[in-house]
Amino acid sequence: MTTDEPLADLLTHGELTVRGRIREASNAALYCTISHEGREEACIYKPVAGERPLWDFPDGNLARREVAAYEVSEATGWGLVPPTVLREGPYGEGMVQLWIEVSPEAELLALVDGEEPEPGWKAIGFAEVGEGKTALLVHADDERLRRLAVLDAVINNADRKGGHLLPTADGRLYAIDHGVTFNTENKLRTLLWGWAGEPLAPEAVDVLKSLQEALAAQGALAMRLAALITEAELDATRARVAVLLETGKHPEPSGEWPAIPWPPV
Repeated sequence: MTTDEPLADLLTHGELTVRGRIREASNAALYCTISHEGREEACIYKPVAGERPLWDFPDGNLARREVAAYEVSEATGWGLVPPTVLREGPYGEGMVQLWIEVSPEAELLALVDGEEPEPGWKAIGFAEVGEGKTALLVHADDERLRRLAVLDAVINNADRKGGHLLPTADGRLYAIDHGVTFNTENKLRTLLWGWAGEPLAPEAVDVLKSLQEALAAQGALAMRLAALITEAELDATRARVAVLLETGKHPEPSGEWPAIPWPPV
């Protein structure tokens, strides 16, 4: 998906009106409407001033990482991240992202009995469900999720939870909350381990080759990311793409970092 020009113009230049706060968010996330030249949409505004310091990420740049994740998503052609821009708002600089309405009927995660997943599902691992009982946590064997697993491996997503998956009524899948990405160290934490160690789909290999070209020095994507992440982080992104192409496989947990985020949803 490529963001249409009127929508990009709306997000970049529109008037933001704060309507409320997303209380479940760990950093300040404000629900807003944005209007420009007769068009109005709902969006999320995350001001840098509302970011909580993290020991393993520099202060004040989570918003830029959110925008960088969108840029990489757009470069894949998969359109997995909602349109996102960096701009000034009522509380200073922050990221502004189009609000996505979720289809409640879509089921991408489940807890099931048994040792193995049913057809159409991929195993993540066992989870405690209370009273000393465990259940198998599974995710759908879904092409959209498999694409997202590749994107997360490229951007080194340290926090892919179930609540970050936004399926829509028209069959699309969007993913949100990409502030803890692009670290130079391997920090991949995700619920999408169902394909770990399996060969990449031919489509993914083609996309990764295109990303490698776009990330080369003076490449279009590299130029955009250079304004959002550090040169070391950009080099690490290039290295992750190279490793994925060299191995031809989805990554596996490293054992050096908790593989699944907590809470998982």
